[in-house]
Amino acid sequence: MSEFNDTGMPEEEQIAEAFGSAARVTLAPGPREVYESAPDPDQEWALPEGKAWVYLADAKKGLTKPVLIADGFNTGPSDLDFSWEILERGPFPLIGELRKRGYDVVLLGFDERSASLLDNAKAVKSAVQEAIARRTGSHPLTVGGFSMGGLIARYALARMEHDGDEHETELYFSFDSPHRGAWIPIALQSFAHYIRRLNAAFSNQMNSPAARQLLWQHISEWGDTPETDKERIEFLAELERVGSWPRRPKKIGVANGVRSGAGNGIAPGERAFHGRGLAITGTHLHTQGAGEDQLVAQLRVVTLRKPQIRTSHLPEIDGAPGGILEGFGILADELDKIPAIIGLGSEAEIREHCFVPAVSAVALRDIDTHEKLYDPFPEASEDSELDEYLCADQNEGHTLVSGELCTWILERLP
Repeated sequence: MSEFNDTGMPEEEQIAEAFGSAARVTLAPGPREVYESAPDPDQEWALPEGKAWVYLADAKKGLTKPVLIADGFNTGPSDLDFSWEILERGPFPLIGELRKRGYDVVLLGFDERSASLLDNAKAVKSAVQEAIARRTGSHPLTVGGFSMGGLIARYALARMEHDGDEHETELYFSFDSPHRGAWIPIALQSFAHYIRRLNAAFSNQMNSPAARQLLWQHISEWGDTPETDKERIEFLAELERVGSWPRRPKKIGVANGVRSGAGNGIAPGERAFHGRGLAITGTHLHTQGAGEDQLVAQLRVVTLRKPQIRTSHLPEIDGAPGGILEGFGILADELDKIPAIIGLGSEAEIREHCFVPAVSAVALRDIDTHEKLYDPFPEASEDSELDEYLCADQNEGHTLVSGELCTWILERLP
């Protein structure tokens, strides 16, 4: 039997096979590949729902000044090599600077990064207790995380206080964590679900427990109306039940977005992505526009159908001040890895979008209106749920480990 149908396109089964073997469409910050391994840790701790890799400041002294750093959102288990690449080989060598100052770095990973935040909080709690048990002396802990990891650490510490468990933590920090919600464009979510029959990985990530809990607006199927998912509502209720925040440690946070109200330059309603290959020509994904009946996607993959996805009552959030994710770019890059003969070649005219608005990262405002997203805010505000925060001087990549933000955190360590 021919591998091609009478339209000249490959059969759907062949497209699915090529998709699965060549492309890996999952959305996450940082490099897609790592070519150098992390050094061996001084210790490894097995934890419920995860593990910890420990790099001591002085192996002879053992664990004395622990800083626990929880991993962020992705799919599959945490990867030490990727964590090391981001935290040590990027713009600022955070692990090296911590150890140089006498702090022991505990990189906290999860068995499944897309699992429920409530489940992965068990790993944080266990790591805190392990650090206390192994520590020499009585120096207080610093506990926090990047992106989702900051939210998991927040819940874990609050839950420990609520349950009467000691955490001996003096400083809590979050690094571009979505305290008021994160954003993946509805255009990208709808495309993820539309291609599920060819490859389910992207759809599974968008429908994972963690995504449902983190995203302000979510759809489970390509034609759904965006809404706050039930799992997010339940997560926020559970967070509130345990006090919402830990009360004992000082709470600080940094944002990869600006506080001036200046957007990232991404205009609303613009075409961000389109298909070029025969099997995907007709697909167009657009940046989010405000107002009624906004076209955000036209979908066509393999078949001749071209359903349109429209939204209403959503703000122009793709261009908002905040940490940026190359969602459209990642999708185009991965589809272009599939052999051209399969017909899924694509192009991203606009590679990125706001992922964690600055007002969310500093726990200041919700993200449901233009005014809340774009109105400037002061260097310090009593409206923030954090005790202290710092925003980047430009809108930059989500969880970019910059010297500006890291030095500010280092100066506040106990």
